[in-house]
Amino acid sequence: MESIKINKLEIENVKRIKAVKIEPTANGLTIIGGNNNQGKTSVLDSIAWALGGDNFRPSKAQREGSTIPPNLHFVMSNGLIVERKGKNSSLKVTDPDGNKGGQQLLNEFVEQLALNLPKFMESPSREKAKTLLKIIGIGDRLTVLEKEEKDLYNERLAIGRIADQKKKFAKEQPYFPDAPKELVSPTELIRQQQEILARNGENQKKRERADSYRKSVAFLSQEVEAMRAKLQKKEQELSDAKTSLNVAMMDAQELHDESTAELEQSIMNIEEINRRVRANMDKDKAEEDALTYEEQYNSLTARINGVQTSKINLLKNADLPLPELSVENGELVYKGQKWDNMSGSDRLRVGTAIVRKLNPKCGFVLLDKLEQMDLHTLNEFGAWLEQEGLQAIATRVSTGDECSILIEDGYVAGQNIPEEQPTEQKEWKAGDF
Repeated sequence: MESIKINKLEIENVKRIKAVKIEPTANGLTIIGGNNNQGKTSVLDSIAWALGGDNFRPSKAQREGSTIPPNLHFVMSNGLIVERKGKNSSLKVTDPDGNKGGQQLLNEFVEQLALNLPKFMESPSREKAKTLLKIIGIGDRLTVLEKEEKDLYNERLAIGRIADQKKKFAKEQPYFPDAPKELVSPTELIRQQQEILARNGENQKKRERADSYRKSVAFLSQEVEAMRAKLQKKEQELSDAKTSLNVAMMDAQELHDESTAELEQSIMNIEEINRRVRANMDKDKAEEDALTYEEQYNSLTARINGVQTSKINLLKNADLPLPELSVENGELVYKGQKWDNMSGSDRLRVGTAIVRKLNPKCGFVLLDKLEQMDLHTLNEFGAWLEQEGLQAIATRVSTGDECSILIEDGYVAGQNIPEEQPTEQKEWKAGDF
């Protein structure tokens, strides 16, 4: 649908305006120039009142000293006739077919911020960004992503600090590579020592038994010599003893006593050994903790990158008013610059584009005090408006050639309009030019 603009406007007796008739440029910039206190801003206030409703009605609408009430007559590009006249400045809206309407009909295509663009441009940067995100329908989703990103960043920051502390703590811990992996138990060492001593005791018993048989053989041999009469009996005893001796000697020859020196040394040094083991265990635990937090940090970094990618894709796929306009960290960014670094023409371009996006049916904006901009900026902004098919009606404290019309003492310079006469002698009617 083609946007709606102002084709003609006639204003009488509003604030400083006596009688003004203007036909704004359909596409581009119409600059209303003049010196201070001549009625330039009164023109914009009248347009806002006529189209925006009583919320925009000036507190002292009727021109001071005039006996004739305000009279507003607008012709829109869609054929609507908008009028405010009479004692109460009642609104009347008439469509091309003669049907009557009211403010509700105007609200369909009149964007409130188009009537008060400075309100948008002077709002905080984050409010501008919220307005844009709301327009393109991703504000809530981007808010969720930004909160998630902030929460993840804070969590990662905390984890990163802990990881650094753990690494530093692990690095400062002593380490003994020759220490056992597990703590040494004194009870276990004593038990092992007692087992060895018990086995050595059994070995001693076996040696003593063998020695006993050896002595017995020697004694019996002497008795054999001494007691031939008992030879047969003693020979049998001797034979049995020799057999037992052989068995005992075989057992004794294969026996080796175990040393308890190492265990005795371990028992003596158990505190030092366990101190080293504990130190190694502390260092291993510290390194393990540091690695765990480092992995958590890396995981959070990956999630943050994922959220940032989602934000980029969300904005990349959004229907933004301008090709190089975006939102970063809750602020408007255009051509890589935040609002406070944008040029004057870029600010106007961004503000106008966002207002148009709010209501595409509204094809015009009102701008006050463009004297702050140089001619190059004005021309640049005007060219962009023409390219975009937008209409801007602006004021500027100037009487230069850049002004489309000049306002002098409540009139358009060059328009021959008679001075207001007393009502009974008046030769012209309100609204007639």
